[in-house]
Amino acid sequence: MEEVYKKSVELHEKMRGKIEMVNKIPVDTKEKLSLVYSPGVAQPCLEIEKDPERAYDLTIKGNTIAVVTNGTAVLGLGNIGPLASLPVMEGKAMLFKRFANINAFPICIDSTNTRHIIETIRRIAPSFGGINLEDIKAPESFEIEEQLQDIGIPVFHDDQHGTAIVTLAALINACKVTGKKLTDLKVVINGAGAAGIAIAKLLRCFHIDSPMCQSVKTLIVCDSKGAIHRFRTDLNKAKTELLKYSNFEDVKGDIHHVLDDADVFIGVSKGNLIGQEDVKKMAKDPIIFAMANPTPEIDPAEAKAAGALIVGTGRSDYPNQINNVLAFPGIFKGALAARAKIISTEMKLAAAYAIANSLENPTADEVIPSALDTTLAQTVADAVEKAVHHEEELNRQIAEAEKRLGQ
Repeated sequence: MEEVYKKSVELHEKMRGKIEMVNKIPVDTKEKLSLVYSPGVAQPCLEIEKDPERAYDLTIKGNTIAVVTNGTAVLGLGNIGPLASLPVMEGKAMLFKRFANINAFPICIDSTNTRHIIETIRRIAPSFGGINLEDIKAPESFEIEEQLQDIGIPVFHDDQHGTAIVTLAALINACKVTGKKLTDLKVVINGAGAAGIAIAKLLRCFHIDSPMCQSVKTLIVCDSKGAIHRFRTDLNKAKTELLKYSNFEDVKGDIHHVLDDADVFIGVSKGNLIGQEDVKKMAKDPIIFAMANPTPEIDPAEAKAAGALIVGTGRSDYPNQINNVLAFPGIFKGALAARAKIISTEMKLAAAYAIANSLENPTADEVIPSALDTTLAQTVADAVEKAVHHEEELNRQIAEAEKRLGQ
């Protein structure tokens, strides 16, 4: 691991960053200069003034995403601030380009004030076709995303929804391998931050009215103090809301106690949290998604030795890498193609099932596609675009029915 860190620093120093702007047109004649700038550029400007939608056709807006952070919750590093988070945001921009051919640019905001971040994103939105929120700590990330759903372009907090989508996809295929039903599962999540809460909502179909969504039977979420239950007096708003759809029996105790008879453990917390004895207490053929980085909640070899049938992590050097790159490039590609205004729940579910179904014959060591699969983004994009058009048609039909009833 130390060698990887050393080589990474050397690479970043050599390249002085990982992305760059590239002109699509060589400006090598007066004629081209007159077309890309003055005087010709005036006419595209007037076209957009007359019809703002033309910006998607005449500028980079239609294929450009802002990757926005304030560096308060960088995976595995914590609150390192906006400047130190820039290498991560550059990396995210590279993945957009590599897997979906989408231009992306890092925007690192020097503020922890939620209102300032919301205002900044609103003011820069005209340049972009979508906003990917990244590495912003909870609960501020929830409010920022919620308050920006009206800006006319999709705003998507990848730490929440990207993680939840890929986790659901992996779990759908894990059920195929184990022969278990999603609706029969007892799931324990450790980690009640942005990712843990988003996973919990998706697995329990909280506020989701869709035939695509199948709720797991039982869900318990733990934080650093143990199970989140109704008798705790230290819960913030987000954790209190968890109790609307989890731990109805008010199970108490730490993660080691809560794992009794669980079918699934999902970790989005810290390394070396559970051991072999915990896995042995779980139900038959347990499913372990230990996604803490760089050290999983349990080493995959230990989990397997203790009886886990399926083990996934966030790392590329183990089987079943549960990585957001499987989701966000295709989701934004589909959203941009459909000119969606938001990333809806139907779009998220469509993405999860597209990822899962891209594997015809999942196995214990392959319940999720490779993070390097260059074909998956288009598969996800097609499913997402279809979901957008389906929702639009439903909304049109509802509007027509309401109009008829009002006449």
